Amino acid sequence: MSAPLLSVEGLTCGYRGKAVTAAATFSVAAEEWLFLLGPNGAGKTTLFKTILRLLPPLGGRIRLGGEDVASWPARRFAARVGYVPQAHRPPFPFRVHEVVAMGRAAHLGPFATPGARDRTIAEQVLADLGIHGLRNAAYTTLSGGERQLVLIARALAQEPMVLVMDEPTANLDFGNQIRVLAHVQTLVARTGLGVLMTSHDPNQALLHAHRVAALGRDGRLQVGSASEIVTRTWLRRTYDVDVSVAELPRADGTVARLCVPMTTP
Repeated sequence: MSAPLLSVEGLTCGYRGKAVTAAATFSVAAEEWLFLLGPNGAGKTTLFKTILRLLPPLGGRIRLGGEDVASWPARRFAARVGYVPQAHRPPFPFRVHEVVAMGRAAHLGPFATPGARDRTIAEQVLADLGIHGLRNAAYTTLSGGERQLVLIARALAQEPMVLVMDEPTANLDFGNQIRVLAHVQTLVARTGLGVLMTSHDPNQALLHAHRVAALGRDGRLQVGSASEIVTRTWLRRTYDVDVSVAELPRADGTVARLCVPMTTP
């Protein structure tokens, strides 16, 4: 059996020697979408920053393709891990194809500019995401959903093995949330990417996750399927709300599980 794309092994994260998360252990395989859930203040952002090497770990290790990344140069790490933030507003009205080509930076030498192959990769990613028609649009004029797809395209232009997404639908309306998540689901199935995504919405995990990593208020992590983790008991304990998990039939014959409040305000 091949090694997971991303392995987090006993990772303790925090600031100035004070731990926020305790010995987190989980992995992300090829073609797997892992959701990171948890309340505000539990340490999701700290864990993400540590995985992205923006913060040094207080303990444990991170592996990519079985290799410990502790000694990797930043360029090698950036070529293998793509990052999609919540939102991004650049100071200049770059064209969409220019923003996406910026994702090739990890593959270029110092002071180099994207070459023909880099531009071809950027164009292909735009086409794959169905937004090639926006290639000449100013990024600053796009809608929230379009900007988020461009950020995903920029990350994919890196040709990463793992995509890390920090609440990519947080600032989107309902329709754009559904569209962006549908694109991610297609990418996971088609490209073999491993995706690690944080979300405040348990319903997104119930609808899309292959597995869930749930951070508790004590900084400890539970990992399992969405049906194992996202239960009425967990939701009450984590968010202090009484919510039932209901099953609803879909038009294609499958069943969707969704969180439904048990009481009205």
